[in-house]
Amino acid sequence: MEQKANDFLEKQPIGSLMKKYAVPCVISLLVAALYNIVDQLFIANASHLGSYGNAANTVVFPMTVIALAIAVMIGDGCCAFVSICLGAGRKDDAHKSIGSAVLLCIVSSIILAAVYLIFQEPILTLFGGRVNEETFFQSKEYFFWISLGVPFYMFGQAMNPVIRSDGSPKFAMISTLAGAVVNVIFDPIFIFIFKWGMMGAAVATVMGQILTALLAIWYLCHMKAVKLKAESFHVHHQLAGKYLALGITSFLSQISLVAAMAAINNMIRKYGALDPVFGQVEYAQIPMAVVGIVMKFFQIVISIAVGTAAGCIPIVGYNIGAGRKDRVKSLFTRLLSVEAAVGAVALLIVELFPRQLINLFGAANESAYYTEFAIKSFRIYLCMMIFATVNKGTFIFLQSLGKAAASTAISLIREVVFGVGFALLLPRFFGLDGVLYSMPVSDILTFLIAAVIIVRTYRELENRKEEIG
Repeated sequence: MEQKANDFLEKQPIGSLMKKYAVPCVISLLVAALYNIVDQLFIANASHLGSYGNAANTVVFPMTVIALAIAVMIGDGCCAFVSICLGAGRKDDAHKSIGSAVLLCIVSSIILAAVYLIFQEPILTLFGGRVNEETFFQSKEYFFWISLGVPFYMFGQAMNPVIRSDGSPKFAMISTLAGAVVNVIFDPIFIFIFKWGMMGAAVATVMGQILTALLAIWYLCHMKAVKLKAESFHVHHQLAGKYLALGITSFLSQISLVAAMAAINNMIRKYGALDPVFGQVEYAQIPMAVVGIVMKFFQIVISIAVGTAAGCIPIVGYNIGAGRKDRVKSLFTRLLSVEAAVGAVALLIVELFPRQLINLFGAANESAYYTEFAIKSFRIYLCMMIFATVNKGTFIFLQSLGKAAASTAISLIREVVFGVGFALLLPRFFGLDGVLYSMPVSDILTFLIAAVIIVRTYRELENRKEEIG
């Protein structure tokens, strides 16, 4: 019998495999999240940009997440499907899936970049960019250059999980890390020395994204477990439908943040105008800038949670394909423990050190209102981080099992029904504070659903004869 590719995923200890795959994936996603956050750190500490630049960055951030959502839907879905194919010995399906994923990513990224460039002002208005004129001006400048980099950004992010599925998580990490290093080097040069302002922050980001994309192209030409051929690069509709279905949860976990930010930004603009302090023109941008910073910290924590779970996708997929549910169950237990620990550490940080966190984002250059609102925002908005991380891990684990429908349904409930719904509802009763309450309320209710799913998943994995997927 021919040896299956990547058969070590069925033989090596679960703990060492999880470390091998999850750690590079966490670092890759952290670096991806830090692209935007690094920009904001330098922008916040530039006296000529300050909270206006911070608010502009918050306005543009959802458009970056839209690009990421499409990319991870293609990449994570392809990763899960290819891993299952390799576990079952279906190499032909594996290389065709990767080739079609490459084509889908290129086409969709070019279309998205064109939409951004053509409809720039309406899009920025939709996400609260007109909170005041200076914020809108800075948003337009930043958004233009970020839009030009969308094809490179999406390609690098989509190919990252594909590279992991080929058994090279370290290369996936290094390619993303290399781009981030370029961003960190050129951000201060362009912002503080060249005085390019928001354009400088964006150009540094795009340069890093180009490098990551080029490294991904190099790897596709030197794959190990899967060898790409000319016939790979067609849109194989039947296969694409299967892996896109597996990637829909990753899409929803990102795109929901966009929907939530659209709701939150507009509620901030509406109810901030009614606030005795933030209703004043000179302070109007503060709530948007602060909530954007808090959500960036949340994005860091969730990147760790998602990276830990997504890193396990090739392991779970391969073992499901090989019929090793006992190993999958063991991995699920380890995953939930790690997710809870990540949430607990994050919770301690935001509750004990909110002032130190906001000081990183230029609080010394702002009014006391900026710091006061930021401390309250960190402590309220992120007070249920343990539930949030466990929820994310559960959603992605279902995805790796091939349970696309269940994973998608639960994600929709959390991210759209609860996330957007409470962001629109609670401010009507609690004003600006209602925006902050929307996150913990959503996470509590979602965890009640996730707990039921966790119990059922364990029962299914106990029955080794039952089919999954």
